[in-house]
Amino acid sequence: MNNSYLNIVGLAYRARKCSLGEETIVKDIQQKKAKLILLANDIGPQTRKKIINKCKTYEIPFEIVDDRETLSNAIGKSQKVAIAILDAGFAAKIKSLLG
Repeated sequence: MNNSYLNIVGLAYRARKCSLGEETIVKDIQQKKAKLILLANDIGPQTRKKIINKCKTYEIPFEIVDDRETLSNAIGKSQKVAIAILDAGFAAKIKSLLG
C-alpha cells in the first residue's frame, strides 16, 4: 500500500482536521462533518460494522487502509483503529493517493 497518504493524515491531524474515537467519529458522520473515514484493516468486527453502516447511511466515503499500528503512527497516537478526516481538501488528496 502506498504510504504517502499517511503523511497527509499526519498533516490533517496536526491541522486539527481529524477526529478520533468511535463515538466522535459516529457523531461526525451523522452531522456530515466527516469527509472521509479511514479504518484500520485489523479493526474489531462490531466497530467495523457500526462505522461502515453509518458511512453508507449518511453517504460518507470510507477506506480500509493499513493496520492500527501504521495508522496510529501517522498521527503519533497509539491503538487508533479509525480516523475521520473533516476537511474536504485533505480527504480528496488522501483518496487520490489511495487510488
